Amino acid sequence: MDTERIMQIALDMAGLDHVPADSGIHVPGRDVKKVLFGIDIETAELLLARQLDYDLVIAHHPPGGTTRTQFDKVVERQIQQMIEAGVPPHIAEKAIRPRLESVRLNAHVSNYDRVVSAAKLLNMPLMNVHLPLDIICRKRFIEAIEKAVSSVKEPRVKDAVAAMKELPELKMGLTAPIVALGSADNLLGRWVVAMAGGTNGGAGVAKAYFDAGVSTVIYMHIGESDLKELQSYSGSGNLIATGHMSSDSVGISPFVKRLRAEGLEVTPMSGVFVPD
Repeated sequence: MDTERIMQIALDMAGLDHVPADSGIHVPGRDVKKVLFGIDIETAELLLARQLDYDLVIAHHPPGGTTRTQFDKVVERQIQQMIEAGVPPHIAEKAIRPRLESVRLNAHVSNYDRVVSAAKLLNMPLMNVHLPLDIICRKRFIEAIEKAVSSVKEPRVKDAVAAMKELPELKMGLTAPIVALGSADNLLGRWVVAMAGGTNGGAGVAKAYFDAGVSTVIYMHIGESDLKELQSYSGSGNLIATGHMSSDSVGISPFVKRLRAEGLEVTPMSGVFVPD
């Protein structure tokens, strides 16, 4: 199998018809049989893969190149997610603007060539798959919560948390979902899984959801400064942070299992949890 085919499998699983800006094949590979798969890959993991005779390294997070410098294109997806949840378009665009500016500035500063050039020097095939697997992740979270609360007359935030904790990847991880804002005993109300948009939308996006009548926002993770801003905002509802590595694995593990079904030997590492 080659890297093009592996990428196509991910796109098909996510229902995408093109490779998104945050995913790419950095060093093409053919006749792939052994794969090392990690959420974050740097030069050390590439050297490990070479030493252990792997044919390909797959990262989840963008390791460099245009997947890093054009990451903002994927963050813009959050605008449509907000609109679908009832946020007016002009409010959605304003809400994501601070996060977009931050992503663009960070991309301008970061060393986008470090890992990719190391892979080229080592002649180690390298690719990363980000948005397609985050789409799978978001879908699985939505399905788990819907299944758990659909028959409950007045579901609480804790019911959604309990449903997510039953996902096997979250059981394997060390960071369980937490109610970062609000209370587990609060009514769940209208809820959104705000994922598959590159990164979390910060306080601005959460505020936009709350102002549009969403009671519970579910992020994969949230920074301290964003949380403090939301804690001081009178219109805030509930915010659940699901835990970064284990949540990423919710989207990655079905892809790993599919690659194994295709005959590849895939070794998870660097934050990837794949249940049996």
